[in-house]
Amino acid sequence: MNLDALKSLDLEKIQASWRSLDPENIGGWPLAFRVLIWALIVVAILFGGYMLMVSDKLDQLKSAQQAEVSKKADFETKAFKASNLDVYRKQLAEMEDSFGALLRQLPKETEVPGLLEDINQTGLGSGLDFESINLLPEVTQEFYAEDPIDIKVKGDYHAFGSFVSGIAALPRIVTLHDFKVVPVGTRAAGDNAPPLLSMDITAKTYRYLDKKSDKSAAGDKKK
Repeated sequence: MNLDALKSLDLEKIQASWRSLDPENIGGWPLAFRVLIWALIVVAILFGGYMLMVSDKLDQLKSAQQAEVSKKADFETKAFKASNLDVYRKQLAEMEDSFGALLRQLPKETEVPGLLEDINQTGLGSGLDFESINLLPEVTQEFYAEDPIDIKVKGDYHAFGSFVSGIAALPRIVTLHDFKVVPVGTRAAGDNAPPLLSMDITAKTYRYLDKKSDKSAAGDKKK
């Protein structure tokens, strides 16, 4: 009998012995099968313990590593800012100077009538005919107040362009909003004359809210 025949015979014996085992009488099983069963039980216990304990610890370790990376990046950012503190202070001073320059461009409340006159002169110089120019109620924001001005004029496209450029060149900050342009005919200068248009536009100028001065003014009014 050759080696292959012996292996086949042994395998058949093992299978036959396995089929003959009584699951209700494990104590009567051959020693080899009992050792195998106990080995499988130990492996199952170890695997279950790993899944319940070690796997959870690995997740905690992974979270801790991610937190470490985040804190390290935060530390590097703060360290960079600390090493460049003098540069940031210089930039802050420059920003404060720029902000102060912008604030100086905001008209005081008493200067708004003069600004209306400047807008009127700019429009007339651009060749526009004013129908009306009215100061609307002030709108208060957190740090500044808006003074909207309703403007209604007539003219052609060239005059409108010149007017917008003139407003942008004023020494005070004035922004233009809500353009409404409609044709109203032609001037009496002939067929080659540009069409006459009517424009309704809202100009806004801004006033810085000095809370101290506003409170003082409010106290004076109460007295």
